[in-house]
Parts: sequence; structure tokens; C-alpha cells
Amino acid sequence: MIFLFFACTGCQVLFGGENIISLSISEDSGPEDLEPIAVAVHSLTGLPTTIRSLKRKGLRLEKGKVLDRDYTGPVLEEVLKTNEVAHEVPAEGMYRGKHVVVAPIRSKDGKVIAALGIVDLLATIDLPSVFQEYTSVLEEVEHAKK
Repeated sequence: MIFLFFACTGCQVLFGGENIISLSISEDSGPEDLEPIAVAVHSLTGLPTTIRSLKRKGLRLEKGKVLDRDYTGPVLEEVLKTNEVAHEVPAEGMYRGKHVVVAPIRSKDGKVIAALGIVDLLATIDLPSVFQEYTSVLEEVEHAKK
């Protein structure tokens, strides 16, 4: 089980007077338990986001909305078995043919309890050429300052 703690005002007083609320997930967590994590990741990235626990299906989010509350996918399931990050292009499922990256969410003792995935846009970008162009732009700006 994982606990996430947040300070808050107006919450029940715990731990020596500090106001704390918590979010906990486990291998048995369902979509309602995983939704705050998925929404946060989706809000930060704007990318299609999926999550599920080890024992229950989870969520699929796109364009700011939860589209599926009974979701699983082949790469999520693979990560739940291997407990390793996976960068893949699935041959089946909702994201068939798209680059995805899925990471395990682990307990303190390192056991996988859930998997969280996003569509991997970086896999489609030629990063060396982007950074090479960035360097040349910086050089041009520095030269223009002189």
C-alpha cells in the first residue's frame, strides 16, 4: 500500500496538530482510488493516460475526460508482470500502433501494485536533431549579442 500525504486547512487534525489528508492505493485499488493520480498526470502532460492496479482494471483518460472506468491494456498488464518500465508499440488494444510508455507503481518493498501509462510522443521526435538545432539557435543568439 502507498500513502500520499497532503497538508490541508480545514481537515481533521492529525499528527500533533498538523492538518493532513491522505490518498492510499494498493494492489486492490479500483478506478475511484486511482483517479486522482491519473487526473494529475493527465493534467500535467495533456497526453492520453491509463492506469490500473494489479488486481483491478482502471482508467483511460483523453482530452481532459475519463473515457473508460474498466480499462486495461497489453502493456499495462506486461508491466504488472515484469515490474519494469516498458517503452513499446502495442500490436493490439486501444493504443495499437502508437508508442506508449508504462511505469510500475511500487510498494515500499518494491512489489508492483499498479501500472501507469501515457502515449509516448518523445519516441516520435528525433531528439538529437532537435537538440542540435537548439544549439545552433543559441549560437546565433550569442553571436547576435556581440
